[in-house]
Amino acid sequence: MMRVPFLDLKAQYASIKEEVLPAIHSVLDNTAYVLGKPVSEFEAAFAKEHGVQYCYGVSSGTDGNHMVLWALGVGPGDEVIIPDNTFIATAWGATLCGATPVFVDCEPDSYNIDPKKVEAKITPRTKAIVAVHLYGQSADMDPLNEIAKKHRVALVEDCAQSHFAEYKGKRTGGLSRASSYSFYPGKNLGAYGEGGAVATNDAELARMFKMIRDHGAEKKYWHESYGHNYRMEGIQGAVLGVKLRHLGAWTEARRRNAALYNKYLAGIPGIVTPKEMPYAKHVYHLYVIRVPEREKLQAHLEAKGIATGLHYPVPLHMQRCFTHLGYKEGDFPVTEKAAQEILSLPMYPELTEEQIHYVADGIREFRG
Repeated sequence: MMRVPFLDLKAQYASIKEEVLPAIHSVLDNTAYVLGKPVSEFEAAFAKEHGVQYCYGVSSGTDGNHMVLWALGVGPGDEVIIPDNTFIATAWGATLCGATPVFVDCEPDSYNIDPKKVEAKITPRTKAIVAVHLYGQSADMDPLNEIAKKHRVALVEDCAQSHFAEYKGKRTGGLSRASSYSFYPGKNLGAYGEGGAVATNDAELARMFKMIRDHGAEKKYWHESYGHNYRMEGIQGAVLGVKLRHLGAWTEARRRNAALYNKYLAGIPGIVTPKEMPYAKHVYHLYVIRVPEREKLQAHLEAKGIATGLHYPVPLHMQRCFTHLGYKEGDFPVTEKAAQEILSLPMYPELTEEQIHYVADGIREFRG
């Protein structure tokens, strides 16, 4: 029986070990454990790759979500519009500012926030809209930017899953006022621990980002604003600097693997494969199919040594922590239906065609 892990970080590490170990040792030799040259060099390279002027490494993607809204002045009494179909860290960006998350249903094909349903959610208290580029595919940014401009609210991006993804030929992260990234180890660009970044083309926002991540200070012990300790560790900057050089090749490997999945899953009854939208270059952080009897298929694949994942089985409006917001089952039917059927298949650059064929055969066998 072949075994196919959901993610294989050991394979990736083995491929870059001879590059990454000297980078880590350099941090240790220079005792530059927090921020420092490895982080600033990574920030510059990452900003250049994403076509943004300013980038700051931070301690996690969740912290980045918080920082972006904090720097925009979001606070108690404000509302922030976010997709219902996302990881809960997107919502924490609003709640950590004391604001209220306002959920919006997703599109049935892309699973991203539905622009047609956003405008009805805007009130005088709305301060920002968060576009999440889910699974590695850009949200539809043009109509979202039009809505934000019309109502004079900020549009920001959660790029936790979309490193090097594109919208109409331009990489995500520079399509709005500001953006946040996650470098959690399993991401397309993953650190060796926690890590994240914030990015913008707005000089004043950049200044706020730099202060917020370092206790509200531009100069040590001189604190201009409230802040926090959201600094990136030097080792993470060094690791990410090495891995960024490989991200283009890894991204194309993910896209090749997605194409192989599409080929081998074609024609299997009841299996809906991911749809790459005409405006997007999908980077397949996750390869998510839809299938009835999802749990039975998951168990069948597990018995064959194939690991799978669920992203995300419980919509945000159904989470216990948001009970006080008054949402109920049926409020977001597209997201709710997807949550019952989605299944994430193994996806990483080192995945082989043989493994993909084995996964597809397992699904075909289940569908009979």
